[in-house]
Amino acid sequence: MDHTPRSPASANATRMVDVLVPVALDQTYSYKVPRGMELKAGDLVGVPLGPREVLAVVWAENANPDPRLHNRLKDVSEKLDIPPLKPELRSVVDWVANYTLSPRGMVLRMCLRMGENLGPERARPGVRLVGDPPKRLTPARQRLIAVLSDRLLHGKSEAAKEAGVSAGVIDGLVDEGTLTVEPMPPPPPPPAPDPDFGRPDFTPLQRTAVDTMRALAANGTFHVALLDGVTGSGKTEVYFEAVAEAIRRGKQSLILMPEIALTGQFLDRFAQRFGVRPIEWHSELTPRTRARNWAAISAGSAPVVVGARSALFLPYANLGLIVVDEEHDQAYKQDDGVHYHARDMAVVRAHIAKIPVVLASATPSVESEVNARKNRYQRIALPSRFGGQHMPHIEAIDLRREPPARGRFISPRLAGEIKTAIERREQALLFLNRRGYAPLTLCRACGHRFACTICDAWLVDHRFRQRLVCHHCGFSMPRPHICPNCSAEESLVAVGPGVERLQEEAAALFPDARTMVLSSDLITSIETMRSELAEIAEGRVDIIIGTQLVAKGHNFPRLNLVGVVDADLGLSNGDPRAAERTWQLLNQVIGRAGREQGRGVGYLQTHQPDHPVMKALIACDREAFYDSEIDLRERTLYPPFGRLASLIISAGDRPSAEGFGRRLVALAPRDERVVVLGPAEAPLAVIKGRYRFRILVKSARGFDLSDYLRNWLAVCPKPKGNLKLEVDVDPQSFL
Repeated sequence: MDHTPRSPASANATRMVDVLVPVALDQTYSYKVPRGMELKAGDLVGVPLGPREVLAVVWAENANPDPRLHNRLKDVSEKLDIPPLKPELRSVVDWVANYTLSPRGMVLRMCLRMGENLGPERARPGVRLVGDPPKRLTPARQRLIAVLSDRLLHGKSEAAKEAGVSAGVIDGLVDEGTLTVEPMPPPPPPPAPDPDFGRPDFTPLQRTAVDTMRALAANGTFHVALLDGVTGSGKTEVYFEAVAEAIRRGKQSLILMPEIALTGQFLDRFAQRFGVRPIEWHSELTPRTRARNWAAISAGSAPVVVGARSALFLPYANLGLIVVDEEHDQAYKQDDGVHYHARDMAVVRAHIAKIPVVLASATPSVESEVNARKNRYQRIALPSRFGGQHMPHIEAIDLRREPPARGRFISPRLAGEIKTAIERREQALLFLNRRGYAPLTLCRACGHRFACTICDAWLVDHRFRQRLVCHHCGFSMPRPHICPNCSAEESLVAVGPGVERLQEEAAALFPDARTMVLSSDLITSIETMRSELAEIAEGRVDIIIGTQLVAKGHNFPRLNLVGVVDADLGLSNGDPRAAERTWQLLNQVIGRAGREQGRGVGYLQTHQPDHPVMKALIACDREAFYDSEIDLRERTLYPPFGRLASLIISAGDRPSAEGFGRRLVALAPRDERVVVLGPAEAPLAVIKGRYRFRILVKSARGFDLSDYLRNWLAVCPKPKGNLKLEVDVDPQSFL
């Protein structure tokens, strides 16, 4: 007798699988596999969930199903013709969900692009001229026939646009037999990047870094390298060599950038090096392009992807390298939905996939600096600028001794230096990290201050738009001419500067200079932003006035002077990372100067020239800053020497939010390695009409804080009604 054990399939038993659905659920659901359908873990399927059909991913074989559920389980509806999610990516989903306390379905949702437009691309309709012109020939029909006179296949919408006619004109000619409709062939895949296309000449110092980069990519095992180079040192060209090596080996590379929608210059540099542009991934892509790029990435036909943080969760067919550019940037932290830090999760994904990861920055985060000092990360240093250019000279302008004129914000010395720069036909940058015209509007007659009606915040005056705007919830109102409190006319006054007000002052000081404001609230599209950056790079602007947008790695060849209008601005809040962020931001901004010709100079207008951050900037002493900041973090057990988690409780009324917070704290497990602080009113106590309280949890570095939080919340009451609880492990914002 044959005693060979038979699989469930061979025994004609009904197979069952557990699937994960990309919605806000942490659990999997069991389904029966119809006879004849071959399924394995990672396959994308359609399943019935309640009254609708949803996309799902087979997460595991259900080898021991509950017999009582057998007749109640539904069948998998279909298997999609899409490459399965690899075990590596499924492990990333499980890891990120476990660490961040997010539902696994929400993490999976990021992998599937919100589940939209998956599957083969829908054919676009095209039209071709095949018959004689109709008897009734209107001017619109004549224009359309002229456009299609080559008798080639044209996209229907493109032909209508070129001829200036409606779709109805095309449909009429189709009905009369003059035109025929045929499916447009899919566009050819973009040519692959050529790793040997535009190999640059490197300096001896760069060549050492390049050799290390190539070896890193060739080795193909998990390894973290910190590419630590001053602004203008050629970090991008150096890590391009790791990308080139990955291409030669048939591997895919991911380059993460904090502001991909604004990096036209980067894409041009990539094309100069590799002959073609890379595949892009960010929120501004059209649905069609998104679907096409996702399919290319999952099929392995996209050798290099340049993307925002969400690109980290795409289903790469053969990922061999991850680069995190500007690894210190705050934009890598996602603060809604799944709260994760893309830099840290990039290291996790590289570890799971057993591939190298490169973190690049001129101002590394304190966490990365500590890891490099402890040899957890390999430091690859580029301490000098490419082409022998000097780092900018930095001076402080003590506003206590050299204040601007009353009602002005540019000091006389800074104004004089800008005048000299313009006369030399060089550019100047005025930096102020405040959008709009003024951060506050008040009435001189009664002192009334204009505040948001549903947030604990002042309304910002946006003079270009003639509106007062809340930057937290988006509420806006027309700028009034009468005080709503005392009815006084023409009594409203703008308090403090924003970039729009600086432009007004610059125009008064330098009437013949060409000025431009770069601010995120003034961007109407990526194309507009890239064209404005091109104008600056071509020298058609004399004075640039910008927010932190200008610190994002842009290269302005004629820019040699940077004036920071309020260098103290970032130091005035209670954020434990305030000193680090101020130092990084001002370093990056001043680093825009003197990158190609001449000597760059940075001026810091400050009331605190003796602050450790200002002293380190002026002395160009980065080691002094890091030593001081690392020592402070170590003494206070703040990251990376300790761990933090933030619990934000919000509700429609203050007592409910505070009461729920107090109940949570009362149920916190006692552990001497954990400190629970709060609940306390959040610095931004009300946003969108919701009252906010915060609990801060602090633990030792080696402590499993995620597990502690999970066990704590398991015994806590669930938020009901309009109560909401958000958990943020490793918070970056303390508002």
